[in-house]
Amino acid sequence: MSSETSHSTEFLKETDANSKIIDGCTVVDLIEGEPETLNAQAKAPRKAKVIVEPESEEEDEEEEISPEEQDEDILADYPDDTEDLELVHSRISSCTPLSLPRFAAHLKRLCVRQNLIARLEPKDFNPLTGLEELDFYDNKLKNMNGILEPLSNLKTLDLSFNLLKTIPENLGSLQSLDTVYFVQNKISKIQFLDPVGTTLRSLELGGNRIRTIENLDALCNLQELWLGKNKITKLQNLGGLKRLRILSVQSNRLTRIEGLEQLTELEDLYLSHNGIEKLEGLENNLKLRTLDVGNNRIQILENISHLSELQELWLNDNAIPDLHSVPAQLANLKDLQTVYLEGNPCQKTDMTNYRRKLILALPQVVQIDATYVKL
Repeated sequence: MSSETSHSTEFLKETDANSKIIDGCTVVDLIEGEPETLNAQAKAPRKAKVIVEPESEEEDEEEEISPEEQDEDILADYPDDTEDLELVHSRISSCTPLSLPRFAAHLKRLCVRQNLIARLEPKDFNPLTGLEELDFYDNKLKNMNGILEPLSNLKTLDLSFNLLKTIPENLGSLQSLDTVYFVQNKISKIQFLDPVGTTLRSLELGGNRIRTIENLDALCNLQELWLGKNKITKLQNLGGLKRLRILSVQSNRLTRIEGLEQLTELEDLYLSHNGIEKLEGLENNLKLRTLDVGNNRIQILENISHLSELQELWLNDNAIPDLHSVPAQLANLKDLQTVYLEGNPCQKTDMTNYRRKLILALPQVVQIDATYVKL
């Protein structure tokens, strides 16, 4: 989960107590609750820094491509019965020269990642009614221009790393939509999802500008909700997600664990890099297997001894002063395999005995921090 970046110090200058400017990028101190990651990753020693690229109008400018390159049909040698097309980093600025309609009878998956597409034409996609997976990751799209309406069989849609300011309004036509990715756009509001409420299983909105969790009640079958790296200040409006198994709200501005009472099916909860001060609000989440509250401001290990199915506990980089509460809270959790407590005062002030004490107190644990326990 690290964001370690090396830069020349030639252009380094201080801006305030928690940030610096390095080569035109802002380096933000994540202890103040600013973003680091989108999803949960394997734990490792890290620095609580993240590079936030400055916004500029130059991001919207397309790289110039010769007319010959734009008009070239790079799929000319592909047979009409092709089911899977993958065109990654091919400097494509338009889908029209690809002659996609000729693949309509058989095409199931279309991937045009890391290209220069800024506009989509409905005529290129209207015949593709059998398409099941559509991937426009890392292009320059600001809207979908109505191309989604005929794609009733689409199951997976990836619009990550584009320039969308809103969730597309016409998702309702995607009657089979199961998974959708809107990572790293400019979306500020959760909306327009009601029409896919019965089919949507996974929703990824990490790396946007969302401040409020809202308009999710219709998503009755949602199992995964990823909201990392936004500007969310409160866990709320989640009660309708009865089948939710994974909730990630990492790298936001939370100060409390709350609003999870009705999420009784929740298995994995990721709340690292916020400003949470207390372990609480997990009374009804008895199926939790992973609890990540690393890089917060928690001072006491408490209120988790009832989580009998817990397998991984990530509490690194908080403010826990000692290990006195470890036996009472964790010793009876028979499924517990991994514990992260590094970066707390209990580790920093007693580095010689810290690991040995945990091994003695938690014989069921097989991994402490990033190191396996020797049997």
